[in-house]
Order: sequence, then structure tokens, then C-alpha cells
Amino acid sequence: MSKVRWGILGTGAIARQFVRGLNSLPEAEVLAVGSRSRASAEKFADKRGIPYRHAGYDELASNPDVDVVYVATPHPFHAENAALCLEAGKAVLCEKPFCVNAAEAERVVGLAREKGLFLMEGMWTRFFPLMEEVRRMISEGAIGELRMLNVDFGFRAGLDPASRLFDPKLGGGAMLDVGVYCVSFASMILGQPTGSVGLPHLGETGVDEQASVVLEHEGGRLANLSIGIRTATPQEATIMGTEGYARIHAPWWRPQSMTISRPGEESETVDAPVSGNGFNYEAAEVMRCLGAGKTESDIMPLDETISVMRTMDGIRDAWGLRYPGEEIAT
Repeated sequence: MSKVRWGILGTGAIARQFVRGLNSLPEAEVLAVGSRSRASAEKFADKRGIPYRHAGYDELASNPDVDVVYVATPHPFHAENAALCLEAGKAVLCEKPFCVNAAEAERVVGLAREKGLFLMEGMWTRFFPLMEEVRRMISEGAIGELRMLNVDFGFRAGLDPASRLFDPKLGGGAMLDVGVYCVSFASMILGQPTGSVGLPHLGETGVDEQASVVLEHEGGRLANLSIGIRTATPQEATIMGTEGYARIHAPWWRPQSMTISRPGEESETVDAPVSGNGFNYEAAEVMRCLGAGKTESDIMPLDETISVMRTMDGIRDAWGLRYPGEEIAT
């Protein structure tokens, strides 16, 4: 079977990690890389043995030998970069968060559907083997009816107003950097939320440095989210049901183990070791879908990606947190 030929748009840290993941998949070939500067593209490609190196994203998108492009730029550029590749007829895997807001996401998804091209958000957490076990546990009712969820994702970053974490022009703040993991996870476990309430701490650059959020889901189910870029958290997730609970051990967003506990019974540990660096799982899903002629993934559907963006829009809108030039549709 011929290999799936990948192009990498961007040469930052996440692009380097993704290429490592691709290199562990025999069915994948990293064929090309594009950067805003030729020097950056050449350096990235030379170190990794990538044959095509493009000075500019247009060149990469128009390379006729590339099958699918991984968009690895900062998220304020995702919509523009993904649309460029889709217009050129390429399948696209776009790193999370998919875009800055739902309006951008809807435009990109609409373009992919109009052209009949594959598109997926790179929410890598969903594709780990343990998450398959989590979905199976839920479908089998192993902890009864799901009622609540606690999930946190926070870390301590040094304050740098020019970095992507703290610069409003780069979509900085906890919600888009780590909150998207938590909102997406709550959506996977409890479905699309029906409401939300949250309290943030907005730091000196104006972005959310930490926040607590409660999502309301159908039937009174609740998801409690704690997020931060200046606060170290346990990075665990606990799914609670009427017959027990499951704790996904840290780091839950790169999961390998969970413990299922039921009253009066001995706890059960489920281990699902990770092979490769983890990015290989989402890449394998993209290639599986392409091989099956699908234009989106059942594990990370495009409508759910848009829904997650809408949820984050609503939370930020209630905080009065908007990025320069941004209009949030409410």
C-alpha cells in the first residue's frame, strides 16, 4: 500500500513533536515542510531528512505530492492556514484549539464540506488507547449513570507578556491553551453542554491566567473544570456515576492508567501503555479515515469541534474576554 504523504505547516515545538509521532508509523511519509522563512524550513527539514522544504505556506499547500497537511502554527492563524490548504485541495489536520472562536471554525468546516475534503481537529487526547477504554466503560454502564465530572489542567508558566500564553494578540490565556482539553473532554463524556458559569482571574496582560468553570449538561449533569497557566494542578480527571467513579491518573490528557472504584468492591486498575510519543494515534486516525474515503472522524467530529468552540466563546464572552479585532457571535 502506498504511503500517506504529509506536509507540515509550521516549524515550532508542536511540529517537531508531531513529526516524531509520524516517524513511528510505517504507513506515513513526512514529505514536505513549509515555513515563513526558507532558513527555518531548511533547518527543520535537514534535521529530519524531509525532501521538500518550502519558503511560504502557499508553496507547501500547492505541492502536488502532498496528501494531507498538519497545521502547527499558533491558533490565531489556524483558520487562515487551514483554509489555504483546503482551497488547494489538501486534507487537513489542524492542531487544537481548532480556531480562536466558533465563527472561524464554522467557516473552515464549511469550506471543507463544500469541497468534500477531510478535516479534523488535532485533539490528541481522544485517540489514546486508554480513552478507548473510557468510552467502552461508559457504553457498558460500568459506573452506572454518569452524573458529574471533575477535570483540571494547569501549570506554572513564568510571566512573559510577549509569549503566546500571555499575549492577547496570540490568543493567550488558559481557556484556549489548556481549557480546550477540559471542555472537549467534558463534551466527550457528558455531551454538549446546555449552560455554563465560570470565574476567571485576568492577569496584567488581560488574559485569563486561571479559572474555575462549571458546565451544565442534559439531565442536571455537571462538569467542574479548573484551568490555569500560572497555577500547578494535579492534572487528573474523575468521572462520577451512580454506581461508582473512575479516576484517570495524571496526566489525564496523555492517559495511560485509570482506577475504577465501586462502593463495597475492590478497585480495578486499567492500564493502557502508550507507544510512540502519542501524536502517532491521531495521525493514524487521519490515515484510517483517508483510506476509508471519509471526510471526518467519528472520534472527533467536526460538529463537536464547533460546539466546543461555541462553549468557550460563551464562557469568554461572560468574562468580557475578547482578543484584538475579535467579534464573538452570541
